[in-house]
Amino acid sequence: MTAEEILQYLEERNYKELKEKLESMHPVDIAQILEEVTEKQVALVFRLLAKEEAAETFSYMNNDMRENLIGALTDSELEEVIEEMYLDDTVDVLEELPANVVDRILMVTDEETRIQINTLLNYPEDSAGSIMNIDYIGFQKDMTVAEGILKIRQVGLNRETIYTCYVTEKRKLIGVVDIKELLTTSENSTMEEIMDTNILYANTHDDKEDVARRINKYGLVAMPIVDNEMCMVGIVTVDDAMLVMQDEATEDISMMAAVTPSEESYFSTSVFQHAKSRSLWLLLLMLSATVTGIILGHYEEAMAVMPELVTFIPMLMGTGGNCGSQSSAVIIRGLAVGEIEFPDILKVVFKEIRIAVVVGIVLSVVNGLRIIIMYQDPMLALALGITMISIVCMAKLIGCTLPLIAKKIGVDPAIMAGPLITTILDTCTILVYFRVVTMIYHL
Repeated sequence: MTAEEILQYLEERNYKELKEKLESMHPVDIAQILEEVTEKQVALVFRLLAKEEAAETFSYMNNDMRENLIGALTDSELEEVIEEMYLDDTVDVLEELPANVVDRILMVTDEETRIQINTLLNYPEDSAGSIMNIDYIGFQKDMTVAEGILKIRQVGLNRETIYTCYVTEKRKLIGVVDIKELLTTSENSTMEEIMDTNILYANTHDDKEDVARRINKYGLVAMPIVDNEMCMVGIVTVDDAMLVMQDEATEDISMMAAVTPSEESYFSTSVFQHAKSRSLWLLLLMLSATVTGIILGHYEEAMAVMPELVTFIPMLMGTGGNCGSQSSAVIIRGLAVGEIEFPDILKVVFKEIRIAVVVGIVLSVVNGLRIIIMYQDPMLALALGITMISIVCMAKLIGCTLPLIAKKIGVDPAIMAGPLITTILDTCTILVYFRVVTMIYHL
């Protein structure tokens, strides 16, 4: 169904058929379509949705739509939506809304839910506790399989996942049982007999990106979250982990492109905000590039004697920047997936230097042949060849080490990519190039 079809149903006041159509659609698709209709029509369509579908659609809406819809809903309607949402989704929504809107949502929730929401909101923004869901299936170790299955039937509809259940003793996590084990084991067996005590878990204050990577690495449906006393307090599910990884990838892409990351979508962000997020980086890079101009000014006499030297500057600077960006991109990706760590820095440097030598020789030979054919000047080909190999090695070295150092000191490695590395290498390229040329030609 498209936005035009929804508008047609609304104009014809054919609400019954529209409701039937909406029931067959996924909440994600409904949320996307509602972005194309007016605020009044959003509220009208939203009221046609079943409670569960409405709650899920609400969680997929952008911030502006949520804020406008909250203003259109009555307290009782808003309460129904919040009650149907999983607690971690509710917290995610509240973190992105203005304080006055958050206050209204908290006012319509019951006291127990309000306490739980406030608890989750108090965890650091980048911690596992901030994205966990406290609704999980918990068993006692002396419960039988039959009792466990009965409990799942009773409370499973209100839990985000039932595929992995957790065994606790005095709230301490002691084992894990998956649904497959429950359904294929004798009903008289106890949880203690069938539970897996080799548990993968995370602490509430662990970095949420690390937790997401571990869920991905081990192929988990959910990871239990415990406090400092090993008491279980919630779970992080795979869908939440995917959102964390998506946000991290978006942030890295923005940083690599020298754009300040934004949580808003492209069209939701104003022109002024876009300009603001890009201008700061561009100003910094522009001022850094002035160093290159100063160095060029220092070698004016050499360029006056051999004007053709200027024609090779763009090629050398471009090659250096591209080589550095290649290495940094590979290393940042390795850091993101946990394949590379800071202690591997010497191994990384050794590998990248060998790659640089091979790449540098290939580029130097090809470029040297071009110089000899076009300029009939072997000495110039030699100067550019030495420069090319030096620049490629230097670019690979800088490109692979800066992200590792950034990670070590707690800075986002993505900052050390793209424009920043290119700017650094532009300055280094000019220095190396004219140093080599002046030595060979005695300028």
